[in-house]
Amino acid sequence: MEKLVKVCGMCEAENIQEVASCGIDWMGFIFYDKSPRRFRGETIALPKTIQRVGVFVNASLDDIRSTARRFALDLLQLHGEESPEMCAFLRAEGYRVIKAISVANEADMEQTARYEAVADYFLFDTRCPGYGGSGLSFDWSILKTYHGSIPFFLSGGLKMDSLQTLQTLHHPQWIGIDLNSGFETRPGHKDTLLLQHFINSLKN
Repeated sequence: MEKLVKVCGMCEAENIQEVASCGIDWMGFIFYDKSPRRFRGETIALPKTIQRVGVFVNASLDDIRSTARRFALDLLQLHGEESPEMCAFLRAEGYRVIKAISVANEADMEQTARYEAVADYFLFDTRCPGYGGSGLSFDWSILKTYHGSIPFFLSGGLKMDSLQTLQTLHHPQWIGIDLNSGFETRPGHKDTLLLQHFINSLKN
């Protein structure tokens, strides 16, 4: 199955339009004050074919709701220590929820059990002192210990050098990749030519 491509940490209007033409499926916008990729725009202009993902870190329900309405978000990515109860509440309001799981070892995969009934997708990212954006990959062999039913995105340090390994990776619940810092010229600005080359190579 062809993998979904999500590009995250988009900030600049012109770059957003450039990346939107690269054949991506989802685009992520970070609404976390401490992130160097925090989205500060007033509106988001995207083709209807691209899903809008809002990324939140330990935000309040009110903040998430108001941001989701303002920017017509399609999915909510919860990248902090949000509870299963919060995920369930947002799903009950009609939102699709991506729960990020920080991974450094096999034991970290045990976290998924708490969210099996309340998440639409998981996003496995590299555990680091902050909340993502480390530019580092975790040991992908850990993925074999995930036996849940929720489909997942692979994140954490993906770059051109990852392509060969990605093409040999297999897991029944793996549906997509999340690209960010490995394709940037500066925080929030993606190298469109590099990104396009990677996507073409992955999909073909």
